[in-house]
Formats: sequence, structure tokens, C-alpha cells
Amino acid sequence: MERMHVGDNTFWSIGEVARKTGLSVKLIRHWSDAGIVHPAQRTPAGYRLYGTEALARLQLAQTLRGLGLGLATIRDVLERESTLSEVAATHIDALEKQIRTLRTQQAVLRSVIRRNTTAEGLTTMTGLARMSAAERRSIIQDFVTDTLGELDVPTYRRGLLAATPDLPADPTDEQVDAWLELGELVRNPALRASARRMAHYAAEHHPGEHDDSALRDAEQVTDDWLRRVETATAQGIAPDSPAADPVVTAIVATWIPTQAAPDEKGLVDNAQARALLLEQLEVASDTHVERYWQLLCIINGWPVRPSMAAAGRWLTTALRAHPEPGVRAARLAELYDVGQDVWEPNGVLHACDEVLDAVGELVSAVEPGQFDRPTACADWDVHTLLNHLVWENLLWAGLANGTPRSDFTADHLGDDHVAAFRTASQAARSAFRRPGMLERRYGPAPGRRLVEQLVIEMLVHGWDLAQAIGHPYDTAQHVAETALPVVREIYGDLPRTAAGSFAPPQPVPDDAGPLDRLAAYLGRSVT
Repeated sequence: MERMHVGDNTFWSIGEVARKTGLSVKLIRHWSDAGIVHPAQRTPAGYRLYGTEALARLQLAQTLRGLGLGLATIRDVLERESTLSEVAATHIDALEKQIRTLRTQQAVLRSVIRRNTTAEGLTTMTGLARMSAAERRSIIQDFVTDTLGELDVPTYRRGLLAATPDLPADPTDEQVDAWLELGELVRNPALRASARRMAHYAAEHHPGEHDDSALRDAEQVTDDWLRRVETATAQGIAPDSPAADPVVTAIVATWIPTQAAPDEKGLVDNAQARALLLEQLEVASDTHVERYWQLLCIINGWPVRPSMAAAGRWLTTALRAHPEPGVRAARLAELYDVGQDVWEPNGVLHACDEVLDAVGELVSAVEPGQFDRPTACADWDVHTLLNHLVWENLLWAGLANGTPRSDFTADHLGDDHVAAFRTASQAARSAFRRPGMLERRYGPAPGRRLVEQLVIEMLVHGWDLAQAIGHPYDTAQHVAETALPVVREIYGDLPRTAAGSFAPPQPVPDDAGPLDRLAAYLGRSVT
């Protein structure tokens, strides 16, 4: 019997109900036993019959089940023990938690792909991703406690503890990545050693509490020197050049008032003050600690300060090159007046022409497909090196013409690197041949020294380019031979680091030619 009529009511067999609802007979029987739906009648043979209300209950139950509700919750709704809106609100909360969990798991898996994580790494990452907010705070608290121990640095300690990772409920891939990286970083002994070294320095030189004004002053000084260094870098000022000394002077002048009782210490801009600033920068400059704060900012959705590493290297190099105000400039002024003049009166111009011709041949040999090749200049590929070669010609031409350039970071190549170099080198040649240019004073230096500097720059960077593209560069050998004494004279007593104009001298084979010897003296690795 498929259906039965009793008065105005119609009742259906379980098979007919299954056809009407699309549910299986087995499932309807299970839900009936669970109290979701009740048979309205039974046949004389004992078979269940269901009425219109049962059909409606089954359809609602099917909908709620599809939304993920359990049978007990569905029964409460159907029996009016809970309203549908109450159940919906509760279920929304549960779904949101599930969604957050799934999104976090998805972000972790994407991170696994990006990081090419091992099975062991996946276990660690999954554990970190599942941590509660309290567990994340605990990791940072343990890191701070283990790192600082009993050091008397309450302000430093409080700052570390206040900045805890607060991963949002719906984190981005970047935030999940940052948390996973931070969880690994706080276990890194190098980070702990650096943070403890900074804390030791603070405990020794600035123990006890510090008010907010001192912290604001320190932040303002940092912003000031970063701005000045970025400006100097954009203008192409090398940290070990005379032009860097005024930049250092301005930075020191801003920094001195922020030191505890500077008058009592007798702090003025001298060797003592610059040595102290250099010491502070070296203690504070650490890529692990910087990355720690960057990751916290990413996780918490705070603005992320760009890396200060490059600017810090510039300033520390400048402080080493200029340990006292004006000393480097005075040394160069003396050198310019009494130093060797290895060329005949116009010989330096002929040397410049030869080197520019030789470098021009190298530039013409560069194919666009070689632009991304690495060079001996740290962080420079061939394209960047070509841009620098053009810039150097524009720079010295501008100085010779009395119109200094400040667009160091601009693109000077355009679409035709060969034409760009040809135009720039011609500008330098023309500027150097202005009447009286070689004898004219440019600051402490006579004009011929400007020409010498371009010759040296082209010699060594031409060597860099030749090595990068595998092209011969022999036509400038005799110019390099003549220039070597000048190079040794200018750079011999200059403190050199990897961040300076030239790195420390490197060993060179006994049978090396003049260009290789010059390159090695200016920090290149020659084999």
C-alpha cells in the first residue's frame, strides 16, 4: 500500500515518502527512530505511514542536516525546544570557527608549498598554526624570560612583552607565514644571543626605567639618520667619500642631545662621540632582531618599517671612514696638492679617452639576455652595473660643469644602453676639455683629479662588466698600470668595508696583469 486516506488526510508509506523527499528508506527509518519524524499511522500489518507534517519535518531536517547541524539539534528545532533563529546563530558561530580553521590550514598548506617544507617541518608548522592566542603569548614570554634573565632592563623587557603576536581570526597568507617564521625564529640561538647582547649593553649603559620621552627621542633620531642616509644614497654619495662627512656631522648633531647628560660626558662632535655612536649602531644592528620586529608587525597588522640594514651599513662605514670631523677631507686635500701626478699635463685626458673607448666596446657587447647576470659588485646585476657606468659619466661631467647630479637611483639606460653610455661618456669628455678645467679647483681637488677618479671608476667597473659577460678587456691594461700608484695613494689608508666604495684588498696571483691587480686592490676576487 503506497498511500491511505483517512477522512481529508492522506498518509504515505515510507517508500512513497522516500520518493517524494529524495531520502533513502533506510535514512527515513533511522531519523524516525531518532525522533526526527514520527509515523502518523500504521497499516494493519504494522507498516509505518507518514502524513503531510512528516513530509514537512523531513524536508526541514534535510535542509538543516545539509547545513551541518547534528540530529540532536535538529530534533530540538522540530520539537520547538529551540527556535530556528537561536539554532542558526549558534550554528553560524560554529561554522565561522570551522571556516577559520580551514583557512588557517589552507594557508599552512600554501606555506608548505612555498617553503618546500619537509615532513618534520610540517609537524612543527601545524603545531604552531593550531596554537591559541594564550599559547602564542606564552612562546614570546618564554623567549623574553630565557633571553633576558635577571638583567636590569625593565623598559626593554616591557617593550618585548608588550608586542605579542595577535594573529587575527581570519589571517592572510602573509600573516600565517609570518607567525610560522616567528615561531621558528624565537628558537634560533642567534636571535637570542643578539637580543641578549643588546640587553646587556642597555643594562650597562642605560639601566633602570626610561620614560616614554626617551623612547620617542630615540625613534626620532633613528628616523632622522635614516632620512639623511637615504637622501645621501639617492644622491650617489659613497659613505667613505668626502661628501659623506657633512651627512655624518648632521646625524651626530641630532644624536648628541639624546644621550644621557651629554654635557657631563663632554660630548661634542669629535672622535669620542663618533666612536660611541658607531658602538651603539653596531650593537643595535642585527638582522635577526630586525626580522623579529618585522614579523610581529605583519602578524598584528601594524605598519612594517623597511629594513634598515643597508642604511645602517652606510652609516657605520661612514663613521669608520670619518672618525673625526673633516679628517678625511683634510687628508684628501693634502693628497690632491702633493700626491703623485702620474700623467703628463694632458695625459690624463688621453687615458680617460682610452678607458672610455674600451668600456664602450664592452657595453656594446652586452646583450639584453645578459642583463640579469651577477657581477663582482655586491647586489648588482649587469643591468645595474650598466646604469652605474652611465651615471658615473654623468656625475663627473656635471661636477666639471658646475651642475652636480643627484639622480643616482634613476634609470639612466632607457631602451638603449649602448646609446646611453655613448651620450654620457661624450658629455664627460666634453666637460673635461673645457678650457682650464684640469687646473680649476673643485673644492679641495684640482680638475685633473676628477678625471683621474672617472678613469679609476671606469677601469674597475669595466673589469666587473668584462668578467660578468666573459668579454676581453685588455686594451686598458697599460692605463691600469699607470693608475695603480694613484689608486694605492688614494685608498691606501682608507678604512674599507664591503659597504664602502671598495671592499678590502684581496690576494692576487703573482702573474696577474695590471687590471687584475687593480681589481684585487679594490676588493675584487681574482683567480
